[in-house]
Amino acid sequence: MKIGCHGLVWTGSFDADGIRLAVEKTKAAGFDLIEFPLMDPFSFDVAAAKAAIEEHGLAVSASLGLSEATDITSADPAVVAAGEALLLRAVDIVAELGGEHFCGVIYSAMRKYMDPVTPEGLVSSKQTIAKIADHASERGVTVSLEVVNRYESNVLNTGRQALAYVADVNRPNLGVHLDTYHMNIEESDMFAPVLDTAAKLNYVHIGESHRGYLGTGTVDFDNFFKALGRIDFQGPIVFESFSSAVVAPDLSRMLGIWRNLWTDNVELGAHANAFIRDKLVAVDSIRLH
Repeated sequence: MKIGCHGLVWTGSFDADGIRLAVEKTKAAGFDLIEFPLMDPFSFDVAAAKAAIEEHGLAVSASLGLSEATDITSADPAVVAAGEALLLRAVDIVAELGGEHFCGVIYSAMRKYMDPVTPEGLVSSKQTIAKIADHASERGVTVSLEVVNRYESNVLNTGRQALAYVADVNRPNLGVHLDTYHMNIEESDMFAPVLDTAAKLNYVHIGESHRGYLGTGTVDFDNFFKALGRIDFQGPIVFESFSSAVVAPDLSRMLGIWRNLWTDNVELGAHANAFIRDKLVAVDSIRLH
């Protein structure tokens, strides 16, 4: 199991300097893995990222959220084709970096929809994700679909929805990505969804209800980590937090990051690393009871 940190905790810019800064701070905070946001994979500096993670001995994963221009649920074939091309390139980057996990809101645009997904849009999404999963399989990459709240997608809002989608696509390297921030909005509790998705749960994001310091909001982390222990989860557990102190313009606007929930990301990261590891130790101790 690797404990990781999302790159946007450290910087909103992922040019070569931003990449190096994010990797250095991830390592200094005690994490094992960095998750790069590949919002524009065609401009991502793979060489800089590879050199930085090798220098600091970190594992790597990557994620992204599709936009309206790359929405694979779109009725416009050109938009779907653009989304497919972007996802294929993102998978290639993960493989080039030596990573094993690609995840995020990759099955629709990451935005507030005003209508339910259409049957045709859902078919288009599944057909495209099947192609992405096949491409990833050839490169040793696992693809995980992040379950997000109703304000960020109209396709997958619960673990059970994701499980049904994954079953329909039916690719061995395609699975589910749960995020405690989104679960706290949409799920009935923090325990059952982990058990429901256990066979396909590949990736986890840890975020507080207000996206700030872990343990200061309403997320029931105790039961969530107990559920991870129950299923013997061994995939990446990655801390994700946002504040207007670190701005990635397009993403910050879409996520509604309007205020500073923290200003010191060094302290925030070290706290998150310790918080997650302490929860895992506590859960592991249950076997001694």
